[in-house]
Amino acid sequence: MREWASPGDVQRMILSKVFDRFVEETPVTVMARATIEHALPPEALDALFDRYAERQYTRELLFSSVVELMGVVVSKIQPSVHAAYKAVKSTLPVTITALYDKLNLLEPAVTSALISHTAQRLESVVRTMHGEMPALLPGFRVRIIDGSHLAATQRRLKVLRGSIAGPLPGHSLVVLDPELMLATHMIPCEDGHAQERSLSAQILGLVAANDVWIADRNFCTTALLAGIAERDAFYLIRHHANLTIVTAGTFRKCGRTDTGEVFEQSVTIRDLDGETMKTRRVIVRLDKPTRDGDSEMSILTNLPKTAASGKLVADLYRKRWKVETMFQSLTQMLNGEIDTLAYPRAALLGFATALLAYNVLSTVQAALRAAFGSEKIQNEVSAYYIANEVRVNSGGMLIALEPAVWEVFQTMTSSRFGLKMVEWASHAQLPKYKRHPRGPKKPVPKRTRFPDKTHISTARLLAESRKKSP
Repeated sequence: MREWASPGDVQRMILSKVFDRFVEETPVTVMARATIEHALPPEALDALFDRYAERQYTRELLFSSVVELMGVVVSKIQPSVHAAYKAVKSTLPVTITALYDKLNLLEPAVTSALISHTAQRLESVVRTMHGEMPALLPGFRVRIIDGSHLAATQRRLKVLRGSIAGPLPGHSLVVLDPELMLATHMIPCEDGHAQERSLSAQILGLVAANDVWIADRNFCTTALLAGIAERDAFYLIRHHANLTIVTAGTFRKCGRTDTGEVFEQSVTIRDLDGETMKTRRVIVRLDKPTRDGDSEMSILTNLPKTAASGKLVADLYRKRWKVETMFQSLTQMLNGEIDTLAYPRAALLGFATALLAYNVLSTVQAALRAAFGSEKIQNEVSAYYIANEVRVNSGGMLIALEPAVWEVFQTMTSSRFGLKMVEWASHAQLPKYKRHPRGPKKPVPKRTRFPDKTHISTARLLAESRKKSP
């Protein structure tokens, strides 16, 4: 006698076939969604909010719902917070006013904890997959830190409506792990005019023994340098002119990099408050001046010569571009600076959510590195095209597959989840994401034509050009 499958079994079979079809056609979209579920399980996010929020509390609107809604905005699936709210209004039991109140009052401690919590979840996944990048300095934990001042917002608040100057909603310091390619920490600051050095105490709270912290000259203060050294860690920070060289030792040549000749010496520096300290200075005399017109670059470090020669110090500092690339990705691929969010806390949450999205995409790339090799993915694959495919296919995939399909990844162990990610990554068609490096920039000619005109017709200029050409 034939046994017929139950309706539930039939539905699971259908969903399984649909899921497998998405894995075959767009594995990066499946990987991105599964990574979101694994890194941001709703129960864990709501527990995080309860732990770090001091004045806010949960009544009807869950913190996990706020993060999910912001996610579709920063991923450019929805154009605004209001549009995202309207799309889920039937399942969100609050008014739009209540949503904005939650965003505008969200405490920075919660925003900061959101980044560090999810980075820890994803770190174990990346390591399980063996998707790390080659270590910059073996034997040390390298951290690259930089600041990002959020772009000016619209003047929607009453206090802003008469302002000619652009209103800045704040800025944040972001710590990047260049081996994992994850943003591990975010230090949010509501004051858009505050300088990086004003947040030294928060930075030092993240420093651990045997760290190497790489940063630009905005972080160059004796308080920060001494604080890092006191924690048995190391700094590699560009020298700021506010730190005066009091004494200098012998000037020694130690090779050259791709950008210029390298020299080093021992120095004593003094800050504006009169504090002094001894350190090591590495100088790169550049073959070509920087965009700011600097002909040489001076880097301060307490790394011993046995661990890093002067040439290696210069090469390590150049790796700062990794954090600059991260910020560029937030601008090109994601909408991390939402100009309609004028309240600083709401704007900072938007930026933090973009960092989360970056970490998700970076974990997808780590899976691709594990499946195809680090060098191949680094040299040939564009993160932009990966992000674009995820954005295009996410909506249809979430309609085709019920939420229950994804819930299994929320509680899956990191080791098992990492194995699934590498398995899915093996289905990726890498030519779809091929990089197209830009050639060298052409010098911009002086624009002297048509000084008396407001605008010109491109079509007429092209027609004239064709008449002149043989």
